[in-house]
Amino acid sequence: MFRWSGLLRLFRLWLTCALSLMPVFAVQAATPPMPNVVLVHGAFADGSSWAQVIALLQRKGYHVSTVQLPLTSLADDVAATRRVIERQSGDVILVGHSWAGVVVTEAANSPAVKGVVYLSAMVPDNGESAADMLRRFKSPVEGMKPDANGLIWLDDAVAFRNVMGADLPPATAQVLAAVGKPIAARSFTDAITHAAWHDKPTWYLITTDDHALPPAVQRQTAAQLNAQTMTLKSSHLSLMSHPRQVAELIGRAASGAAR
Repeated sequence: MFRWSGLLRLFRLWLTCALSLMPVFAVQAATPPMPNVVLVHGAFADGSSWAQVIALLQRKGYHVSTVQLPLTSLADDVAATRRVIERQSGDVILVGHSWAGVVVTEAANSPAVKGVVYLSAMVPDNGESAADMLRRFKSPVEGMKPDANGLIWLDDAVAFRNVMGADLPPATAQVLAAVGKPIAARSFTDAITHAAWHDKPTWYLITTDDHALPPAVQRQTAAQLNAQTMTLKSSHLSLMSHPRQVAELIGRAASGAAR
């Protein structure tokens, strides 16, 4: 004979379990999705310089993309960066190293970008160029003369290591100098329109053993941005010599911007 009392008890048990799980589902539904990370390299480099950082971020579950800059003008570099931003589904954390600090300062005006991470970067203000910014901080570019085609090179292995990566093995610096891309000299005098850091949260990595961009200029820049800062005893190429710390900073920025 069918027992309705037993069925009722089972229904009550199921209802109790379902109600107890509802807060868990509610918390999961309220958790914002992880933002995409878009990485932008500096001068005399390409996207492969991010290889170690990419692997670390991917292990954390981030969708990571890199921009391959043409390094032919600020406008060209910004356009290349915007094309990658447009391919992302959801929010973006934009990361720029060195020269790319100028690029992302313009490109981050995209509504998808929720935060900007600067690594030892030049960061102009409204209407400024990289050269203007460096003059303002009394640190003009010196010793970088263009060739007959208007390009600036850093393809000597010894000079590359001294300027960019003194804490990298000489063999690594030799390879990087061999594959490095020149940058058009005009890029440094191209001015941005609106500096996105006025509107977006920023993070800045200061590298204290930097021979490319003086640490004092980096500190002044970070203060101007009112950025959350991290200081690292590193050469200019922290993304290669200290990838774990760089990935941790990007992860903190992504978590902070997602709140």
